[in-house]
Amino acid sequence: MSATTSPVDSTTATGSPTTITSTAATMTNAIVKTVEAIISNTAPAASPSSSAHPTPTQSSTFAFTPTTTASMGGPEEKLSVKDLSQTLQHFGIVDYLVFIAMLAVCAVIGVYFGFIEKKQKAKKKKGQLDGKDGAGAAGVEERRGSEALDYLVGGRQMKVFPVALSLVASFVSGISLLGTSTEIYVYGTQYAFILVTLAISGAISWYIFLPVFCNLQLTSTYEYFERRFSRRMRLFGASLFVLKAIVWLPIAVYVPALTFNQVTGIGIHTITPIVIIICTFYTCVGGLRGVVYTDVVQSVIMFGSLIVIMIKGTLDLGGFGVVWQRNQDGGRLNTPDWTMDPTVRLSVFSVFVGGAFFKLQSTSINQATVQRFMSLPSLRHIKQTLYTFTIGLILLYCGCIYIGLVCYATYYDCDPMSTGLAGRRDQLVPLLVMRVLGVLPGLPGLFVSAVFSAALSSLSTLLNSLAAVILEDFVRPKMGKSMKESHVALTMRLVVILFGISSIFMVYVVEKLGMVLQLSATLQSSLYGPMLGVFTVGMLMPWVGEKSIFVGSVCAFLTMAWIAVNAQVANVTGTFRHTKLPVSVENCDYEFDMNRYLNSTLEQEHHSGSSVYHVSFLLYAMLGALLTIIISNLATCIFGRQNIKDVDEQLLASFVQRYLRKNNYYESVELKKPMNVS
Repeated sequence: MSATTSPVDSTTATGSPTTITSTAATMTNAIVKTVEAIISNTAPAASPSSSAHPTPTQSSTFAFTPTTTASMGGPEEKLSVKDLSQTLQHFGIVDYLVFIAMLAVCAVIGVYFGFIEKKQKAKKKKGQLDGKDGAGAAGVEERRGSEALDYLVGGRQMKVFPVALSLVASFVSGISLLGTSTEIYVYGTQYAFILVTLAISGAISWYIFLPVFCNLQLTSTYEYFERRFSRRMRLFGASLFVLKAIVWLPIAVYVPALTFNQVTGIGIHTITPIVIIICTFYTCVGGLRGVVYTDVVQSVIMFGSLIVIMIKGTLDLGGFGVVWQRNQDGGRLNTPDWTMDPTVRLSVFSVFVGGAFFKLQSTSINQATVQRFMSLPSLRHIKQTLYTFTIGLILLYCGCIYIGLVCYATYYDCDPMSTGLAGRRDQLVPLLVMRVLGVLPGLPGLFVSAVFSAALSSLSTLLNSLAAVILEDFVRPKMGKSMKESHVALTMRLVVILFGISSIFMVYVVEKLGMVLQLSATLQSSLYGPMLGVFTVGMLMPWVGEKSIFVGSVCAFLTMAWIAVNAQVANVTGTFRHTKLPVSVENCDYEFDMNRYLNSTLEQEHHSGSSVYHVSFLLYAMLGALLTIIISNLATCIFGRQNIKDVDEQLLASFVQRYLRKNNYYESVELKKPMNVS
């Protein structure tokens, strides 16, 4: 076996003292450990119990022990999985400094926009007001709502490029950054074809949804529900968003914690509170500006880290040709299955049709996304941002997909999941990083910073959006115009703090819920699918009234929740599994429990199912939207059709407005005035 196909380089196969019975092996390990110590002097030492001697399980007849020869002539005794895992945990001083620097920069940006820039703006505004003759009511009106406007949408004066990068960073969470690469490793390139749907969903967003939001100048997207339907629809939509946020926040930070644990050995529940507290701090004090500009820094780190891993990983394997050939031989270069069976995980139908709905609910009606677009000064700026965001997102996903190919090419003959070297699928990429970049001080720290950057951007974005939704949809309607600026500021920051702290404790729950990419997509689609249906009905079907849409959305939500819960239970318990591509442990050069590998091969067997909760997770958003649309239209047979003339045309998509004008629907009707937003 060549050096490039070994699961662990000679430079990364040492780093913790072990008890070796072979004198030759002891000398070899001592020499290599000395070299490594020069490169990274903070390698964690293995515990005395971590011996290179196999444990009873590992020394059983199931222990896979390929014949190898030590470089000094005698047979080399192999490390156990536990010892080998410890040798890969050599996060050096430089790596820690890089990681700490990333967190420090984020905190400094939050301090700048929360205190320094805010003070400068206050002085400037005071000078402008003092220069006016009796600012009076105009001055009061200018100040009214300025705290919320500045904190939540940056005063609607943000720039195109920072917002586009912020959207990319917040859209690609740590879940996507690691989960997409793992998806390619486990199932092949089928998922890569979902990139086509980004262009499709972007076009639909531009022609249907974003112009309406821009014209209405909404801070919370769920305000649209009250203008179009009723107050209870607004509360229903906002409540679903809060529910989604409560569950999704800990998922976003759990994946980076796994990465940190893989490369440092530091526990998940040690690092998560530290990172969440820092993120909560700069989100709390910096507002949208702080979030956007930390996202810019974090997106640069993500792109830089991916490029380094792609180049170094490819060179270590011997070039792009080797990467391509090994993935081709391993069946990873595959396309979506040509079938209409909805239980097939990634079919042509689920990828291109379901995937379009899946991405549409993320780019069109998602509160966090729309809030970014609403921070821009005009529709023209929104269009430019949408183009830039789409291109940047495609490039970032391409990088994640290629890293998945490099990961398989590296471990094509010794799968770390089957041997237990990677405790979870989502630790595959961190394992690759420590193999590829572990000998270069600072680069593992760069990668961990990239993963945490993706998580922090998503976390801060969602916390800021929660502040917007709870203030605009729950608190302000109750308080009215009597709500003071101090109350507004306190409410928004209190929301950020409370939800940030709650996510620390929710991490304990997420640990038990299975593969995070599928879990995240399932959760988001089951909640946002019905919401996509409500917005679609609101903007395209003016004949559907409030009672009909309420019944349709509630029925769709309950149905999707039932499907999602049962699907996740089946996934965790193993009663239903989608077929995974085969893996090999043929050339592993360390001790492991062969029983684990034999059990893992069961996942390569086909498990079919006819239950509705066996459908592909990419179809959830489509199912939720279609159920809402169909049931609400059927409900009009009971509750009656709404008079189209009673619907304000500003609440409808532009081409629907043109059609109604052409047919003189609004010829003699005085349109309702848009509601004033205090």
